Amino acid sequence: MSDFMDKCEVECIHPEKVVRVKENSLNTEEVLGLEDIFKALGDGTRIKLLHALSQEEMCVCDLAEVVGMSQSLVSHQLRVLRNLRLVKYRREGKMVYYSLDDEHIIKLFTQGLAHIRHR
Repeated sequence: MSDFMDKCEVECIHPEKVVRVKENSLNTEEVLGLEDIFKALGDGTRIKLLHALSQEEMCVCDLAEVVGMSQSLVSHQLRVLRNLRLVKYRREGKMVYYSLDDEHIIKLFTQGLAHIRHR
């Protein structure tokens, strides 16, 4: 695609829009947090884990079976997701069960999925 299609033909700054948007800019901490979340979501295994957990709470053994990986590898991926507060866990005896952390994560995942399914 040529640059012509991607640029304005004349330079015309709209100061009121620029000021409004700059006033609502993300701070550095917010940018870095979003960057980390989207990096985590850029991994196929973690996407599969989130998809499984969007359906129901599951133990690490079951998640390993779903994604076809060892519990050790799944546990490592879950730790990444847990550190970003995308998933949470609870211990029940010798079992560890994971679920999506909150409604925001469920919405983020389901809306992303809906977006790609309705192209």
